[in-house]
Amino acid sequence: MAAPDPTPAPTPDPTAPTPTGLPSAAVVVVTYNRADLLERMLDGLAAQTVRPAEVVVVDNASTDHTARVLAARTDLPLTVLSMTENLGGAGGFHAGTRAAHEAGHDRIWLMDDDVVPAPDCLATLLARPEPCLMAVREDLSGALVEKAAIRFDLDNPLAVRPKTASVDSTYASRAEMPESVPVENVAFEGFMVSREVVDAVGLPDPSFFIFYDDVDYAVRARRAGFPIVAVRDAVLVRQLDFNQQHDLAGWKGYYMYRNLFVVHLRYGGNAAVRAKPYLVALAVALLSPLRGGRAEARNVIRAMRDARGMRAVPGPARPRG
Repeated sequence: MAAPDPTPAPTPDPTAPTPTGLPSAAVVVVTYNRADLLERMLDGLAAQTVRPAEVVVVDNASTDHTARVLAARTDLPLTVLSMTENLGGAGGFHAGTRAAHEAGHDRIWLMDDDVVPAPDCLATLLARPEPCLMAVREDLSGALVEKAAIRFDLDNPLAVRPKTASVDSTYASRAEMPESVPVENVAFEGFMVSREVVDAVGLPDPSFFIFYDDVDYAVRARRAGFPIVAVRDAVLVRQLDFNQQHDLAGWKGYYMYRNLFVVHLRYGGNAAVRAKPYLVALAVALLSPLRGGRAEARNVIRAMRDARGMRAVPGPARPRG
């Protein structure tokens, strides 16, 4: 992993009591070349009714004006980890979670740079006792777009996709949701994890690079006995439309295939589920002439080969301190 820039940054005192007596919360934000989105996101953090104890921004070697945006944020208790190369979202969340845990915070709130929390979002989450919490996303129009899975099926080999029900496929609007909804996977866009969870299951796995690192962490947390709930009144506004229809013949397609395969190989509830990646890879390779070319076949074959090398669930990777 690339090392952060050695320039020291001031470290907020995580033991200082908040005016509300709520737990100490660090926000971990990973960003790469999206300075304008990041600025709006930081505006949202600055407007919180409960101030975060620390905001750890992992800058994945951005080449735009991200550094200027961060340098101007004297209104936030900011710690910047400047990476020397792009570690992907997974590597960024690994580094940021490690830093927040080592600083001693009670809660760690994982956040992408393209969401903006409502002013009371942090306060709403901190008032909840559960160890794993998910803010509920909406789009700029106010429509519910929370994709966290209510059911993520790793037991049925006939389930084409493991996510068989999501928050937004189950409820037509936020108003129709109960106050809290148990979920089986999360996105690192508003996921809050308690210190005890990191102590028990370790850090996010950086080897995913992008995609499914959040799913992997949710499965690990639930299997360690930590349920996850989505909190209806914790509002997070997504600045961009969801676009998961990536080119499966391109570089993102490789990671989508590989990391989906890894989740099945690691956590499949039976041999048939663990065999699904092999069947998917075979089917894609055989159908590639009908799907527009061999590039996707090469991607899926490489993804299957590399996923086999990631079958072992990572060790706890416990943070120092």
